[in-house]
Amino acid sequence: MLGYYLLIGLIALVSFAVSSKLKSKFEEYSRIHLRNGMSGAEIATQMLHDNGIYDVKVISVEGQLTDHYNPTDKTVNLSEAVYNQRNAAAAAVAAHECGHAVQHAQAYSMLQLRSQLVPIVNVSSTLSQWLIIGGLILGAAAHIGFGFYVAVAGLILMAVATAFSFITLPVEYDASNRALAWLKNKNMLSQQEYAGAEDALKWAARTYVVAAIGALASLLYWAMQVFGDRR
Repeated sequence: MLGYYLLIGLIALVSFAVSSKLKSKFEEYSRIHLRNGMSGAEIATQMLHDNGIYDVKVISVEGQLTDHYNPTDKTVNLSEAVYNQRNAAAAAVAAHECGHAVQHAQAYSMLQLRSQLVPIVNVSSTLSQWLIIGGLILGAAAHIGFGFYVAVAGLILMAVATAFSFITLPVEYDASNRALAWLKNKNMLSQQEYAGAEDALKWAARTYVVAAIGALASLLYWAMQVFGDRR
């Protein structure tokens, strides 16, 4: 168990470092004001329309870095800062979230798969570790019947959540690529503004990479506890 806490602690430190870097990047690029004077909301609306999407609403939501696309009600949700601000960071986030809307409109396969897994992951992320620990208490480590199967069930649920984390990676990277391609092709940003938007999205993507690695490391650790030494 000590090894698990050390592993989680290390991953948490890396996650904190990446998140802190992301925050500093967004603060830096928030100071680069757009020459075209467009707000994040206007950038988002323009990208949607340029992709033939007119049934998606762009709305403002509370919080910081709470931006997301909701495929259920077809809304691009932008945090207040992104929605109202007119800088490179806001442009990057707004275009990225619209990238997800474009994925949805074009039936991007990885986004569809990710959406299908959401209900399962909502359950598995909560139950998996409890099932594994419960199974170990009931004798899974000694390969004793019922406890072992309970722990394996937990591992399967955790594996689904881990797969979800890795499926998220191409979805996020693809959305960023779509956003950057549109910003560049439509000449929406100056060279300096584009460089800031690109760098900001790269750091945002790295938070998902760290999360996926952390999920895999946790899965492997618990699998070793369940399927470890049988002597």
